[in-house]
Amino acid sequence: MIHIIITSFKEPKSTVKAVKKFLEQKTPQPFKITVVDPFPEVEKYIKKNIKSKNVEFFLDPGEGKAYALNLLIQEQSTGNKEDIFIFTDGDVYVSENAVEEIAKAFGHKDIGCVTARPIAIDNKNTKYGFWAHIAFNGIDRARKHFSKNKKFFECSGYLFAIRQGVILEFPQNTSEDSIIPYLFWKKNYRVAYAPKAKVYVKNPHTWKDWLAQKVRNIKAHENLNEIAPDMPRTKSLSNEIIWGGFFAIKQAKTFKEFYWIIQLYFARLYLYLISFWELRKRKTYDDGWRGEAITKSTSME
Repeated sequence: MIHIIITSFKEPKSTVKAVKKFLEQKTPQPFKITVVDPFPEVEKYIKKNIKSKNVEFFLDPGEGKAYALNLLIQEQSTGNKEDIFIFTDGDVYVSENAVEEIAKAFGHKDIGCVTARPIAIDNKNTKYGFWAHIAFNGIDRARKHFSKNKKFFECSGYLFAIRQGVILEFPQNTSEDSIIPYLFWKKNYRVAYAPKAKVYVKNPHTWKDWLAQKVRNIKAHENLNEIAPDMPRTKSLSNEIIWGGFFAIKQAKTFKEFYWIIQLYFARLYLYLISFWELRKRKTYDDGWRGEAITKSTSME
């Protein structure tokens, strides 16, 4: 059995699209979908537009994404390690083979987590769209390497899955796509990459939104230094330089793209400096639902 959990935040139209993409999956795997949202009006909209017994709604208490996921992991887990949880968001949508590709990746008993491949739907002819494509292409390259060599790497919060019956909770003061794979790794499970399972993502297209989203992500990862100091880090400034420095510049095909890449280098350095400064001032990672500043330009509504 596969339990698909879609966390959303008052984006009923895009959430309905996300649900429908799962209902259209070409897979023999039995599954059910739970939509998690703190707004009752979203439940009404979903029930009006989705007529399926495989879809249910869970009213989130509004304590953060990690809090809601912990509740559902504890309530819905069958305890059977052959069963799977798939986690995704209401503002993204998946390819028609996503569930089947993820399920196939769990064929080996030592696989505990499987992460999908994010695909940017942004216009590549714009600066922020180009940045998104470069970033996701780099992530794809790195994950193929780590997965092939059976090394630890973090998952993608846009779409990843875990084996049930292994963990029932995880720390809430960091990103779930980082700490959950680590918890499995500590229990001698591997992380696998399913590049054919694609999740389509709209990225920020303003400086304010881009910076807010990235700073929040970095602060979440820096919390890992206290939560899991022995965790192998795959998302860090040093790894960005090693894996993305030369790779990014090779993606430029025109002078305009080359100029955008140079801007990206400085933007990434700036956001790390801002993140470290805020952490030093004790402005810690907050697991509250996404704020308006972050969702404004990434919404598919």
